[in-house]
Amino acid sequence: MIEKLKERWNVRNGWDVLVILIVFACTGFSVLYAKRGLFYLIGLTSESPTWLRWTVNIVIILPLYQVILLAWGWIWGKFDFFWEFEKRMFSRIGAMFKRK
Repeated sequence: MIEKLKERWNVRNGWDVLVILIVFACTGFSVLYAKRGLFYLIGLTSESPTWLRWTVNIVIILPLYQVILLAWGWIWGKFDFFWEFEKRMFSRIGAMFKRK
């Protein structure tokens, strides 16, 4: 599995794969805590309408995830990898909207 990730992400060794996985984990936990705090501040609860919670997730939490991912990538010394990762991701998302 590590070899597949090394090849897919075009990294040199298993240590790089481990650091990348740690960055994804740190980002997930950070966003989880940020989301809890943000929902509390704006008054969203589990009883709030689902469409409203989804809208906040897409409009606020998704961009926040991208920023936090870059921050953790910088802290762990993998900013360049995650910058390229996000550029690829957004180009794929943009391509979905260009298709007819």
